[in-house]
Amino acid sequence: MPYVWLFFAGAFFCNAIPHLVSGLQGLTFPTPFARPRGRGDSSPIVNVVCGFVNIAVAIALGTDRIQWPATLEDVAALLAGGLVMGLFLAFHFGAVQRDKHTDWGQSKPAAKS
Repeated sequence: MPYVWLFFAGAFFCNAIPHLVSGLQGLTFPTPFARPRGRGDSSPIVNVVCGFVNIAVAIALGTDRIQWPATLEDVAALLAGGLVMGLFLAFHFGAVQRDKHTDWGQSKPAAKS
Protein backbone atom coordinates (compact mmCIF):
# COMPACT_ATOMS: atom_id res chain seq x y z
CA MET A 1 0.00 0.00 0.00
CA PRO A 2 2.82 2.52 0.58
CA TYR A 3 3.62 2.34 -3.13
CA VAL A 4 0.21 3.79 -4.00
CA TRP A 5 0.95 6.81 -1.79
CA LEU A 6 4.40 7.17 -3.33
CA PHE A 7 2.89 6.98 -6.81
CA PHE A 8 0.59 9.89 -5.96
CA ALA A 9 3.44 11.79 -4.31
CA GLY A 10 5.35 11.56 -7.61
CA ALA A 11 2.27 12.70 -9.52
CA PHE A 12 1.74 15.75 -7.28
CA PHE A 13 5.42 16.66 -7.47
CA CYS A 14 5.37 16.46 -11.26
CA ASN A 15 2.22 18.60 -11.37
CA ALA A 16 3.95 21.28 -9.27
CA ILE A 17 6.67 21.87 -11.86
CA PRO A 18 4.70 23.60 -14.67
CA HIS A 19 2.81 25.77 -12.18
CA LEU A 20 5.98 26.92 -10.43
CA VAL A 21 7.89 27.47 -13.66
CA SER A 22 5.09 29.54 -15.19
CA GLY A 23 4.42 31.50 -12.02
CA LEU A 24 8.07 32.27 -11.34
CA GLN A 25 8.45 33.53 -14.91
CA GLY A 26 5.44 35.78 -14.45
CA LEU A 27 3.43 33.84 -17.03
CA THR A 28 -0.18 32.72 -16.88
CA PHE A 29 -0.96 29.01 -16.99
CA PRO A 30 -4.13 26.90 -16.63
CA THR A 31 -5.10 25.76 -13.14
CA PRO A 32 -8.15 24.01 -11.70
CA PHE A 33 -9.25 27.43 -10.39
CA ALA A 34 -9.51 29.07 -13.83
CA ARG A 35 -12.60 29.34 -16.01
CA PRO A 36 -13.02 27.06 -17.86
CA ARG A 37 -11.52 24.71 -15.30
CA GLY A 38 -8.11 23.40 -16.37
CA ARG A 39 -8.22 25.30 -19.68
CA GLY A 40 -8.41 28.96 -18.77
CA ASP A 41 -5.34 30.78 -17.55
CA SER A 42 -4.66 31.75 -13.94
CA SER A 43 -2.36 34.51 -12.77
CA PRO A 44 1.30 33.86 -11.96
CA ILE A 45 0.56 34.26 -8.24
CA VAL A 46 -2.15 31.59 -8.34
CA ASN A 47 0.28 29.31 -10.19
CA VAL A 48 3.04 29.76 -7.60
CA VAL A 49 0.58 29.00 -4.80
CA CYS A 50 -0.78 26.00 -6.72
CA GLY A 51 2.77 24.71 -7.28
CA PHE A 52 3.67 25.03 -3.60
CA VAL A 53 0.45 23.30 -2.54
CA ASN A 54 1.29 20.42 -4.90
CA ILE A 55 4.77 20.16 -3.38
CA ALA A 56 3.32 20.20 0.15
CA VAL A 57 0.89 17.40 -0.76
CA ALA A 58 3.72 15.40 -2.38
CA ILE A 59 5.83 15.75 0.76
CA ALA A 60 2.90 14.83 3.01
CA LEU A 61 2.14 11.73 0.94
CA GLY A 62 5.71 10.59 0.48
CA THR A 63 7.68 11.41 3.59
CA ASP A 64 6.21 8.90 6.01
CA ARG A 65 5.86 6.15 3.44
CA ILE A 66 9.30 6.01 1.87
CA GLN A 67 11.76 3.68 3.49
CA TRP A 68 15.22 4.96 4.40
CA PRO A 69 17.38 4.11 2.64
CA ALA A 70 14.96 4.17 -0.27
CA THR A 71 14.34 0.85 -1.94
CA LEU A 72 14.18 0.31 -5.67
CA GLU A 73 10.42 -0.18 -5.36
CA ASP A 74 10.02 3.18 -3.57
CA VAL A 75 11.91 5.01 -6.29
CA ALA A 76 10.04 3.14 -9.03
CA ALA A 77 6.66 4.12 -7.49
CA LEU A 78 7.66 7.80 -7.27
CA LEU A 79 8.99 7.83 -10.83
CA ALA A 80 5.94 5.99 -12.18
CA GLY A 81 3.63 8.58 -10.61
CA GLY A 82 5.70 11.39 -12.07
CA LEU A 83 5.79 9.76 -15.51
CA VAL A 84 2.05 9.07 -15.63
CA MET A 85 1.23 12.63 -14.50
CA GLY A 86 3.79 14.06 -16.93
CA LEU A 87 2.27 12.19 -19.87
CA PHE A 88 -1.24 13.24 -18.85
CA LEU A 89 -0.17 16.89 -18.54
CA ALA A 90 1.65 16.77 -21.89
CA PHE A 91 -1.43 15.46 -23.69
CA HIS A 92 -3.87 17.74 -21.86
CA PHE A 93 -1.92 21.00 -22.13
CA GLY A 94 -0.81 20.16 -25.66
CA ALA A 95 -4.49 20.09 -26.61
CA VAL A 96 -5.14 23.30 -24.64
CA GLN A 97 -2.31 25.08 -26.45
CA ARG A 98 -3.45 23.81 -29.88
CA ASP A 99 -6.97 25.07 -29.13
CA LYS A 100 -5.64 28.48 -28.08
CA HIS A 101 -3.53 28.83 -31.21
CA THR A 102 -6.38 27.67 -33.42
CA ASP A 103 -8.79 30.12 -31.76
CA TRP A 104 -6.23 32.92 -32.04
CA GLY A 105 -5.60 32.17 -35.71
CA GLN A 106 -9.33 32.27 -36.53
CA SER A 107 -10.04 35.50 -34.71
CA LYS A 108 -7.02 37.32 -36.15
CA PRO A 109 -8.11 39.92 -38.74
CA ALA A 110 -6.94 39.34 -42.29
CA ALA A 111 -4.11 41.55 -43.51
CA LYS A 112 -5.04 44.08 -46.19
CA SER A 113 -2.86 44.36 -49.25
